[in-house]
Amino acid sequence: MIRKLSADTFYIGADDKNLDLFESQYIVPDGISYNSYVVIDDKVAILDTIDERKADEWEQNLSEALGERVPDYLVVHHLEPDHSALIARVMEKFPSVTIVASARAIQMIPQFFEGIDLTGRTLTVKEGDILDLGHHKLRFFGAPMVHWPEVMVSLDESEGALYSADAFGKFGILDKCGFYGRDDADWSSEARRYYFNIVGKYGGPVQTLLGKLKGQDIRSIRPLHGPILEDNLGEYLSLYDTWSKYEPETEGVFIAAASIHGGTLKAAEKLAEMLRGKGVGKVVVSDLCRSDIAENVEDAFRYSSMIVAASSYDGGLFTPMYDFLHRLQIKGYTKRNVGILENGSWAPCAGRIMKEMLSQMKEINIVEPMVTIRSRMKSSDLPAMETLATEIKLLNK
Repeated sequence: MIRKLSADTFYIGADDKNLDLFESQYIVPDGISYNSYVVIDDKVAILDTIDERKADEWEQNLSEALGERVPDYLVVHHLEPDHSALIARVMEKFPSVTIVASARAIQMIPQFFEGIDLTGRTLTVKEGDILDLGHHKLRFFGAPMVHWPEVMVSLDESEGALYSADAFGKFGILDKCGFYGRDDADWSSEARRYYFNIVGKYGGPVQTLLGKLKGQDIRSIRPLHGPILEDNLGEYLSLYDTWSKYEPETEGVFIAAASIHGGTLKAAEKLAEMLRGKGVGKVVVSDLCRSDIAENVEDAFRYSSMIVAASSYDGGLFTPMYDFLHRLQIKGYTKRNVGILENGSWAPCAGRIMKEMLSQMKEINIVEPMVTIRSRMKSSDLPAMETLATEIKLLNK
């Protein structure tokens, strides 16, 4: 796919409709886009390559955009292989090209390309440096740990175009959501799932980057995945600010249930009914055994409160809940109210383990009482469930 973005700037990326798992772990039913750009000015700069899976298409796009021109620079904003897989090919095809990247990226490039010789082929850039292409001038901003340590972003000051690396990306091919995202009914849904599972642990570095960009003349955001953003930029920046501060985006309750034979899930659904009856406007129940864990992580971060409901299993915690809480822990889950419901037929222990796992996360308010049911929810369990629902309701605005 090649698209003219301005008189001198072209999109030369590709859609991957057939990828089954992004990063070998995240389902992508609508595929993924690998974005790459080229600026043709007095000097010519390629801005990132793409994944090896789409190498032939990218090389064709690049050739079409270049015409008779030869690239002077290959700017590497982010070294992850889905954006850098073709660095060696570019260097071989264009012997005069210079790799422009952070010091850390230049140090790391040989880890991905055995035998690559960078001698005399690199230009190290740091915070505030400008790559002068002629009319176009790229100003660099350090973005370490958004979400790798070598990351830089750049602002084309002539166009107000921010090349944002993995920030502001989303799952999904451009053919589906639209090149500028205007055919995307809900950009935030897959952008949120992408953010909290890919970038979410690094809220502090994201806040630092947002601070650097504040006051800059940004008229377009050009990420390495997902649509180019031009409309309502304030909305996207505001969401990233909320997400990276770990503040709830939506007042409501996410109920995550891990049920072996259905009894725990039925109790979770009853809790949802109670919460709705008490006026909680947004209550979502997810069966952890039959849903996408990345989407569950997304919803845990999205809502202001959560209830975890799980069975005891093998003297411990039913594994879908264990996996979910472990994922939340490594993604930096914080600043939430969490209620607990456990189920056990002879030796309930799920609640204790869930409480221990949650206590290892920062600023988690565990809401009492913890509810214990035995095998199946009974009328005698309802008062404790009502009390938990009331306490959760009081904590929601």
